[in-house]
Amino acid sequence: MKYSLILIFAFSTLFSCSSRDEAKKKENLALVKKYLEAVETNNPAMMDSVLAEEYKGFGPSVSDSTNKRDAIDNWKYNAENLYESIKYTRFQNIAVTIGEGEEAEAGDWVSSWALVTIKYKDERGPVNAWVNVAYKIKDGKIIHSRTFYNEADVLRQLGYEFLPPIQ
Repeated sequence: MKYSLILIFAFSTLFSCSSRDEAKKKENLALVKKYLEAVETNNPAMMDSVLAEEYKGFGPSVSDSTNKRDAIDNWKYNAENLYESIKYTRFQNIAVTIGEGEEAEAGDWVSSWALVTIKYKDERGPVNAWVNVAYKIKDGKIIHSRTFYNEADVLRQLGYEFLPPIQ
C-alpha cells in the first residue's frame, strides 16, 4: 500500500510537470503565431504587444541587429513604402526548452521554418524565401530573435546579377 501511494504520487507529479511544460509550449507557439500574424497584417500594435521592451533581433547578416522600437518602425516603413504583402506559407513551428550549456542560451525558444512570399509595391517580385527564425520567449514576450534566410537568392529573384570580383 505504501509503495502504491508513492507510485501514484510520483506519476501525478510527473504528469503535472509534463502538463505545465506542454501548456507553456502551447502558449509560446501561440505567441509566435500572433507575431507572424502581426507581420502579415502589418499590425504594429500587435507587434508591440508581443515583443519585450528589452527585445533584440539579430540577422539575417552577422552585423544586423535591432531593438523593439526600431523593429516596429522598420516594419511600419516597409509596409508603407516597400511591401504590398507578406505571406507565410508552409510554416512549421516547434517549441523547446534549452537547459544550461556552452553552446546554448538557456530558456524557452520557438523555432519557426516558413516559406515567405513577398510582393513589392513597385511590382517587383513576388519573391519566395525559406526563412528560419528562432524566438526566445521570456515572461510571455519575445525577448530575442535570430533570423536566417538567403539574401542573395532574394536579390536574384528581384533581378540583381552577381558578378565575380575583378582581378
